[in-house]
Amino acid sequence: MLRLHIIQAKCGDCLILEFGTQSHRRYILIDGGPDTIYESHLRNELQEIGKGGGKLDLVVLSHVDKDHITGLMDLMADLRQQRAGDATETIAIDALWHNAFSQTIGSSNDIEARLRIFLANASSASNRMTMTSVAIEGIGEGNQLRLAAAALGIPINPGFSHDIVCLDEAPEPIALGNLSLQVVGPTKKNLEELKKEWLDWLDKHENSLSLPNPSLAAMIDQSIPNLSSIMFLAEADGVKILLTGDGRGDHLLEGLKGANLLNSKGVLHVDVLKVPHHGSDRNVTEKFFKKVTADNYVISANGKDGNPDLQTLKWIVAAAKEQGRAIEIYATNETSSTKKLVKECDPKKFGYRLTEIKKRSHSMILEMAS
Repeated sequence: MLRLHIIQAKCGDCLILEFGTQSHRRYILIDGGPDTIYESHLRNELQEIGKGGGKLDLVVLSHVDKDHITGLMDLMADLRQQRAGDATETIAIDALWHNAFSQTIGSSNDIEARLRIFLANASSASNRMTMTSVAIEGIGEGNQLRLAAAALGIPINPGFSHDIVCLDEAPEPIALGNLSLQVVGPTKKNLEELKKEWLDWLDKHENSLSLPNPSLAAMIDQSIPNLSSIMFLAEADGVKILLTGDGRGDHLLEGLKGANLLNSKGVLHVDVLKVPHHGSDRNVTEKFFKKVTADNYVISANGKDGNPDLQTLKWIVAAAKEQGRAIEIYATNETSSTKKLVKECDPKKFGYRLTEIKKRSHSMILEMAS
């Protein structure tokens, strides 16, 4: 069996992959969403799994952005409090996949220390460093998550020799019962390139805070380098689900090629594609959706920061129409972009269906194999 629980994560990501058999159900949690998602939605889902005798074979934090990590921090805090009070724990966790900034981007350099000094200086110079502040807070929370997992005795990145989840460390699929997980990103090349981006960013901006430019903070906010996401292909019973976090489309294609998952035309077709970065058109291109195709597209967004972008939605449905594929788009929320899509691209003419989580529901389930 293979089912994807799409949790109401508002502007973030939170997914539960259910696999195994009807008599022995197994689960993987991918990301935890932003603030309030654990209390409002995720905890209820995990409690139901725990009551049924289930556990989490694996928790995956795709990357340390706050709209992915906060719910996991809340889960770990809940478990630690329950354990300290000798109370029944919500759910057991067997392992955590998590690439800490200090071990990937900040390894063998002073990037993390420079970032903290920069934020301290920037905060005194301006109160508009919102995105910069949030990014660096997420980096700190990533380190806290590792400490919390260690305190609970949860193994971190087991089986990865350099304690980093990346394609180079796991070139072959990892088996969990009837499920195989093929890591497709990041690659060591991606991480080295990202280190250079952070160094270039710091070199460019560290000395600019002294300039009397009121628009500086806003400019810096928009130019923060992306953090590298853990991306992987999950497959069971002939069904494929591609989980992408906030990964970049070009990095994903490179990883798929490196894992020998693209066909002779450079294309991969999957049953489910979790659309990268909440449907932002900054992470993908029109070409991407012609190279990575799916029967079902999952988008977790609520309109914040313009996500999902209307352009992304149009690329998805146009590529499917051009290739003669009937598709379904699963969205966590109705947004201005989803409403415009239906208005400007008639579902009947383009051959797609749009499904959204019902109001006041914790999740919706995409059942792929029973």
